[in-house]
Amino acid sequence: MHRLSSHGSRAQPLHGMWDLPGPGHKPVSPASAGGFSTTAPPDIGKKLPLKLVMICNNLINYTSETDIDDRYGDLDSRTDSDIPEIPPSSDRTPEILKKALSGLSSRWKNWWIRGILTLTMISLFFLIIYMGSFMLMLLVLGIQVKCFHEIITIGYRVYRSYDLPWFRTLSWYFLLCVNYFFYGETVADYFATFVQREEQLQFLIRYHRFISFALYLAGFCMFVLSLVKKHYRLQFYMFAWTHVTLLITVTQSHLVIQNLFEGMIWFLVPISSVICNDITAYLFGFFFGRTPLIKLSPKKTWEGFIGGFFSTVIFGFIAAYVLSKYQYFVCPVEYRSDVNSFVTECEPSELFQLQSYSLPPILKALLRRETVSLYPFQIHSIALSTFASLIGPFGGFFASGFKRAFKIKDFANTIPGHGGIMDRFDCQYLMATFVHVYITSFIRGPNPSKVLQQLLVLQPEQQLNVYKTLKTHLIEKGILQPTLKV
Repeated sequence: MHRLSSHGSRAQPLHGMWDLPGPGHKPVSPASAGGFSTTAPPDIGKKLPLKLVMICNNLINYTSETDIDDRYGDLDSRTDSDIPEIPPSSDRTPEILKKALSGLSSRWKNWWIRGILTLTMISLFFLIIYMGSFMLMLLVLGIQVKCFHEIITIGYRVYRSYDLPWFRTLSWYFLLCVNYFFYGETVADYFATFVQREEQLQFLIRYHRFISFALYLAGFCMFVLSLVKKHYRLQFYMFAWTHVTLLITVTQSHLVIQNLFEGMIWFLVPISSVICNDITAYLFGFFFGRTPLIKLSPKKTWEGFIGGFFSTVIFGFIAAYVLSKYQYFVCPVEYRSDVNSFVTECEPSELFQLQSYSLPPILKALLRRETVSLYPFQIHSIALSTFASLIGPFGGFFASGFKRAFKIKDFANTIPGHGGIMDRFDCQYLMATFVHVYITSFIRGPNPSKVLQQLLVLQPEQQLNVYKTLKTHLIEKGILQPTLKV
């Protein structure tokens, strides 16, 4: 129990307030107690039961001791306004653009900077697509690392004055461990034949779950050893910060690569739909925006949100039609050991073969035709585009709330006019999870290539047993003749 000073601040705890008089007890004068007597009244034992007095006394002493031990816990009492403001990053706009746009207002200057950089990024993206699926995987990994760096840097800059031991070192160490865990699974599933040829990799892949768990435990122990009494709570805050960041970045990027292995079209259509929605919502909001959409993002408008929705659905439908024509985009990405590279050659599945669909009566009257030929994937693209335009933006709103909480405009200043990499991909991570769930729920069937990869790593006796079982099954189905010789 504490009393307040005249200034409203905490004074010393009143330890002896309910102490019973006893031998050697020396009363404290009111003056020495700051105006309050800490000596119990002489008749307190008569008025209150002895046991109740002892309980109150112990409770007060416990509260006082707890408060002393918890004197470094003032962080809990902080409000958002107490969080130190992060200094804004320097402007990285090229000098050529600054000089060329110097005569424009800030609104139109930002318009042109965003537009030029957007076209540049789209052009580079097309170049990487042309270079193949492996380069796309490297791009995803690079974006993952940069997004992780931007989020962790915010935490470090906010709490840098506390001098937390090993915070950044452990953060990057955990990133390495989690990446090894997730992508070890990917290598084991899709690169088994390559691993079989490289003896150095066999141990790392065969026991990668145990190795990754052991590495994580080592980091966990290092974190425990780094705990400092005056920073306990803050260190656990940052430990949770790191793990949530890993969940957002590493897990989602892993799902992006899993989608890519299903076929490049499952990677390109969702990502381009989010990009299209971002661009068209910005355009509609810039020229027609009048009605605010959400307080977290004051510049977002209903006009931009609705215009982006219809534009994205139309774009996704057309993009799905164009990409469905080419094996390069629709075939699952496979690693071929004979050519030592990724290949995208296959017989397209029914999703990517034209089929006739009967039109509803209203469309029949408007189009004056009974049927229309579509790729089934185009129908799925409507679901993907709808999510990208209606739910995807909430990933951006979430990021806006995060930035407001830490009083920053952007995650970083990597891309002039756009902010950091995380500012561009906050919606993409949410989209990647949806696409993965959508594929596993409605699309994916058994993967012959993956099954074959697993068969090749079995022992010869196990492979022979699988062959005999498969042969018996095919004979029973009437696919093979019983007289077939091995």
